[in-house]
Amino acid sequence: MATVLSWGRPLAKIPLPNRVPIIYLIVGVLALVSVVPMYFYARQVVAINRDRLKTNEMLLQNTVTRALSDGIAQRMTNLDSMLGNLSSAIQVTSGGDIGANKINAPELRALLERFVSSSNDVAYATILNSEAKGQAVGRITPDEFMQNELMRGFNAAREGRAYTGQALSIGSGPQRKTMIVVCNPVITGGRFVGMLGTAVDLSFLQHNLDQISQGGLLTYVVDRNGRLIAAPEQSHFATGQDMSKLDIVKSFEEKAGKVRWVATSEFSMSDGKKNVDMLGTYSPVPSLEWAVIAQKPQREAYSNVFEMQEKANLLAVAMILLSACVGILLARRITGPLESLAESSRAIARGDFSQRVKLKSRTEIGELATTFNIMSEDLERLIADLKTAAEKNRQLFLNSIQMLAGAVDEKDPYTKGHSDRVTKYSVMIAKELGLTIEEVEKIRIAAQLHDVGKIGIEDRILKKPGALTPEEYEVMKSHTVRGANILRPVEQLREMIPGIELHHESMDGKGYPYGLKGIEIPISARIIAVADTFDAMTTNRPYQAAHEPEYAVKIINTLGRNRLDPKVVAALTHIFERGELRMHRAAVVKEAEAVAAPPFASETPKAEAAVTGD
Repeated sequence: MATVLSWGRPLAKIPLPNRVPIIYLIVGVLALVSVVPMYFYARQVVAINRDRLKTNEMLLQNTVTRALSDGIAQRMTNLDSMLGNLSSAIQVTSGGDIGANKINAPELRALLERFVSSSNDVAYATILNSEAKGQAVGRITPDEFMQNELMRGFNAAREGRAYTGQALSIGSGPQRKTMIVVCNPVITGGRFVGMLGTAVDLSFLQHNLDQISQGGLLTYVVDRNGRLIAAPEQSHFATGQDMSKLDIVKSFEEKAGKVRWVATSEFSMSDGKKNVDMLGTYSPVPSLEWAVIAQKPQREAYSNVFEMQEKANLLAVAMILLSACVGILLARRITGPLESLAESSRAIARGDFSQRVKLKSRTEIGELATTFNIMSEDLERLIADLKTAAEKNRQLFLNSIQMLAGAVDEKDPYTKGHSDRVTKYSVMIAKELGLTIEEVEKIRIAAQLHDVGKIGIEDRILKKPGALTPEEYEVMKSHTVRGANILRPVEQLREMIPGIELHHESMDGKGYPYGLKGIEIPISARIIAVADTFDAMTTNRPYQAAHEPEYAVKIINTLGRNRLDPKVVAALTHIFERGELRMHRAAVVKEAEAVAAPPFASETPKAEAAVTGD
């Protein structure tokens, strides 16, 4: 037997069941399914080897593409250097003047011939002056497409920019070559004087791609728009072909101009009949915004991986089936009670303390279930006690507030019950505006205490039957700040203070104590202001007789144009029109009499109070 402490009652006796230690069940399960760890170990070994094989294939693609991209970048760097040297030589030779009289000078032609002969990659070179006149040297004759590219390069050079054109296919059959146009401006003294244009033969790139593709790895080069620059002969791709339909090309195209590193990914492509899973890598050539791409079907790239996995799976399948059957059977014996206990725990977490665990087990789980049920009973009783105590405290708090408000009202027999009525109207308006329960409760308390500051106003002013002097009226107006200062030390009332301190502010900024305007005034203060005004106009005061509610609502709607919040006024009007405002008081004046002498016509402070609640 064991004892457990229980809230609010003596120690309870809890019988402990004759239990079977759960460790026995666990040991039995482990003994029966010991093959499973061995299987997972084998799978782990296979996975490690698979990852290594995959990594090796990816490294191969990375190495190939990186070598090609570096080779292209190096050749283009060399070409830029050669063009720079040629530009310098031309400026020295021509004295910086390659106008119409000097552009065809033999010295410039000799420089072009030496430039073309110095590199197998340069098939054509031309120099043009600022008027697009010049001379050219080369092993090829530019066709219309190359002429267009050279003109684009000239326009770019005139703007001070270097230009690298699209890949062009020159010639046909065995003589077909892939070319790109590269143009640089010639600048003298910060002034554009001409352009150097070259046609670069990409035969070196074609040769490298053909060699790599013999090993089964398809490699090609695309530009930033996904257009083909060069590809192996056996690929049957055409120069300028749009390759962006391939995911690996699309990935580069989306990052063109930003990517700086080699990237490898798996993707799918169609061979005309079905989709084929591929492994691909691209390596950027940042200076040209090109990419070297290598791809291979995953079935070929991972052939060793797939073979190893198939053998491992065949050897393990029988043991898996046996382990699964035994493991499921024994796991259910363990997990069933745990699931029942977990469901009951979730019900407790949701606040349903009446939930009990219905479980019979001779293991520690059965003991835990019994203890859980006793704990649930104690929690249910404790929560009920806490709710009761909380409600009592809340009611005591509200009663104390009501008593304080009543004490203020008792100072002036003409305003007896004023705080209760303002509270009632304020709550009705807040609900009509759709405020939350928490906001309504804050407004309820603020309205009940909105005039608490009058407790500090001298009786000779507060109870004065006649008109107040301007000095006395200033003292009367201080009740808002006095009330806020009285309640500010009470932490529980901190959020209610704005409604108490600011309920005499006006939408047009002419209220007090701070002259706030529009939405600067909290919603609680705007609601209390309307409720306060309505009660002030519909109850007897020493400076006015009570008005008819219809007339009061009419006047309040007029005030809603500049002094009161129109939305709050509209809410009060809707409540009144539905007949929900029931009023019990002494005789009221007729509307005709009220119209003859409206409460706000006087210039005295007391008349002002008639429509502000003071």
